Amino acid sequence: MSKQQDALAASGYFQITGTLVSAVPYGSGHINDSYCVTADRAGTSMRYLIQRINHSVFKDPPALMQNIQRVTAHIAQSIAHLPDHDRRVLTLIPAKDGQVFHRDEQGNYWRAYRFIQNARTFDAVESTAQAFQAARAFGRFQQQLATLPPPRLHDTIPGFHHTPSRFATFQQAVAADVANRTQYAKPEIAFALAHESITTALLGANLPERVTHNDTKFNNVLLDDATGEGICVIDLDTVMPGLAPYDFGDMVRTTTSPTLEDERDLSRVTMQFPMFEALVRGYLSAAGDFLTRAEKQLLVTAGKLITFEIGIRFLTDFLTGDTYYKIHRPSHNIDRCRTQFRLIESIEQQEEHMQRLVESLAV
Repeated sequence: MSKQQDALAASGYFQITGTLVSAVPYGSGHINDSYCVTADRAGTSMRYLIQRINHSVFKDPPALMQNIQRVTAHIAQSIAHLPDHDRRVLTLIPAKDGQVFHRDEQGNYWRAYRFIQNARTFDAVESTAQAFQAARAFGRFQQQLATLPPPRLHDTIPGFHHTPSRFATFQQAVAADVANRTQYAKPEIAFALAHESITTALLGANLPERVTHNDTKFNNVLLDDATGEGICVIDLDTVMPGLAPYDFGDMVRTTTSPTLEDERDLSRVTMQFPMFEALVRGYLSAAGDFLTRAEKQLLVTAGKLITFEIGIRFLTDFLTGDTYYKIHRPSHNIDRCRTQFRLIESIEQQEEHMQRLVESLAV
């Protein structure tokens, strides 16, 4: 049975009305398998998003789905008064047994969402207006979940943003040198060691724990086709307890540079200040009212920290023989690392200017 046939078969276990017609791969995600499923309902085509959860990455899919159910239900309740509320939050479709997921005979976990019409994602930001909208959407997402009642959400990937642990793993990789590659990464190793102090910049700041998204790439926001507004935050697998600046920091990492994260021409890698300003204005326009002054003051630092964290993860994978990230060339992970470290250098060159902007807006 093909993957599409698997998805179509799994769809039959959910409360989808009509006759299932087709399932085609959807989106550009690298973790889960996603499909757009079409059903015929009395001559009308209805679309749904069906996903197979990667249980190698997410070890406890039922706990993950409990998180998503609580988060989406809470947001839905808070925006029920809006005329287009059904487009502003993901809506889970229950399985026929009443659960919010289905486990098939092979042990795979599946979930189903209503398909949000007339909106789409972009893999790369095209304008400061788009950056503003994405940052505003992520800020609004945090703001909506600031009132999520107990209990605490599950940690879907424990230690996900614990940078000191990531740094310790990097140091162990350098010491072991199992792939005999430290000789090819001496400047990058030196750069990482020289920046060790940043690893505790957020964890040591006594910031309040929030509900955070933890994967705030630009393509995790749906933009309305007609208005360009960021209407819905998607990809909720890593929504869990965290620090608010982490989310802003990953926006800086993935949105401010005009290049891909594996760019080999490092002269093209730069932190574009207008894009950063759009992120700050968009994020604070939605999240500014509930963030503490300390959280706002650390937004620039968060941009450096998250970029550094991802950089040392790429470097660690290179040193250990490319065992985690998919690669398309032998130097892929070290290229990715160099891009991250060059972006940090660009941030450091503009850091005072960036900090002044944040302070002028963090009122």
